[in-house]
Amino acid sequence: MTRQRRAPTSDEIRLWREVMRDAAPLRRSGALPPPPPAPPVAEPPPTPSPAPASVKPPVKPVPAPLAHPPLVFGARAGLDRRTDDRLRRGQLVIDGRLDLHGMTQAEAHGALNAFVVRAHREGRRTLLIITGKGSGGTHLGTDREKGILRVAVPRWLAEAPLRPLVLAIRHAQPQHGGGGALYVLLKRQRP
Repeated sequence: MTRQRRAPTSDEIRLWREVMRDAAPLRRSGALPPPPPAPPVAEPPPTPSPAPASVKPPVKPVPAPLAHPPLVFGARAGLDRRTDDRLRRGQLVIDGRLDLHGMTQAEAHGALNAFVVRAHREGRRTLLIITGKGSGGTHLGTDREKGILRVAVPRWLAEAPLRPLVLAIRHAQPQHGGGGALYVLLKRQRP
């Protein structure tokens, strides 16, 4: 079964000539003479045509599989039960601490990114991130009541560039800050 070639349109011919204008032939023998210049073509203005009722909407592209599964707060995906229990109980040695008190969201986000990336590069595993518990009071029912950083930090850890480095996150034990702090377990560095 052979495929029939379609003839190029005048626009395609014009584009080809424009692209090849500065090209030099490799060999002179047997070279074809250049084609005559195409006469200028006046393009008619596009007319909107109503879409037929039988046209199906475009198919949405299927998203590529995630390189890293979503980071779910408190889930033990990728952890053995013993390590998960020790992390939840605050029994793992804390390799680094970051206190975000008094920082704006922008400052805290930058500090968190730099701290986690540096800690991973240095081979640290268990981090304590102190977010604070929030102001409470007059902002009942809002993120401010819960603490802006307390809500934002788990989300930031679940996004690029930190998600590939983070294995698990848990609320800290009271001796480490309780609900105003998080344990972050980093993945081991691959050689």
